[in-house]
Amino acid sequence: MNMKALKGEEMTGTDAEACAYLYTACLTQPIDSDWTQIYLYVANQVYSRHRTQESGVEFPDDIQVESLSDYQMAELHRLKEWIYARRTQAKQERNRAERHRRREEEATRRSMERPALFEF
Repeated sequence: MNMKALKGEEMTGTDAEACAYLYTACLTQPIDSDWTQIYLYVANQVYSRHRTQESGVEFPDDIQVESLSDYQMAELHRLKEWIYARRTQAKQERNRAERHRRREEEATRRSMERPALFEF
């Protein structure tokens, strides 16, 4: 990801994130042939990047997809952009909630330290 930023390219989700998302999407509803090809392509990319030589297990040849059409590649890129946007949005919301929680704790701590001047 940092290399993309250094090159001035747009940040997107990773192949592994796209693979995980498509896997769960496949479990919830059937997907069309384009998304099946995209899923198999991404799964092959992730598998080949993370497999170990000792395992001796290869990606099955009958479902291996080596390349995608321009349309499918554009859809994959759009999915990765969407994943990245959701990831950054969730991170911003977590950070915002954490700052809010810290501010509330600080206000509570200050109010406990200060004596009440006027209690009626």
